[in-house]
Amino acid sequence: FGAVDFYTKAKAHGVKPVFGCEVYVAPDRHDRQVRRVNHLILLARDREGYENLSHLVSMGHLEGFYYHPRIDKKLLRERRGGLLALSACLGGEVAQSVLREGTARAREVASEYRDLFEPGAFHLEMQPNGMAEQEQVNAELRRIGRDLAIPLVATNDCHYLRQRDARAHEILMCIQMGKSLDDDRRMHHRTDAYYLKTPEEMEAYFHDL
Repeated sequence: FGAVDFYTKAKAHGVKPVFGCEVYVAPDRHDRQVRRVNHLILLARDREGYENLSHLVSMGHLEGFYYHPRIDKKLLRERRGGLLALSACLGGEVAQSVLREGTARAREVASEYRDLFEPGAFHLEMQPNGMAEQEQVNAELRRIGRDLAIPLVATNDCHYLRQRDARAHEILMCIQMGKSLDDDRRMHHRTDAYYLKTPEEMEAYFHDL
């Protein structure tokens, strides 16, 4: 997936390359009856992590593909070495538990992921998109992180470079899906906040952390 090109070009420009992937986690990667998946971010912190990440991505395609390349927690547990994990966007299992099943279930899920990975390797991920659901999740993640000793990380979900690119990105999504802008049922983002924010914008949003 372009890993060598990414690595060599990053090094040539004095940028430290970090290999990672947003993976889809299914209850069982072999089950072709259940389509539901949750997002999870995996980052390689060393050579073992890169090899495990490569294996997970490969197995997602070879063993777990059903609409998406999918892995499951059993495989994650076997290949967790050298990996850092982030709980992901609103599509992550912790966030979905907050929104759909309540605080108690979200804490159970967060505890499960904390114990699934190596000590200190699982992080709760907050994002600055301003949506009501995200604000609800961010507030709950602070409490969960404090109570369960899980570190927080602030990330910036980027789908386009500048805020003014949101409209062009929406049109591109329509082209990719064969939809019209007039179709109310098409998939679209409900905010124009998915651009590359500056360090100052990130610090201002999370100033109290």
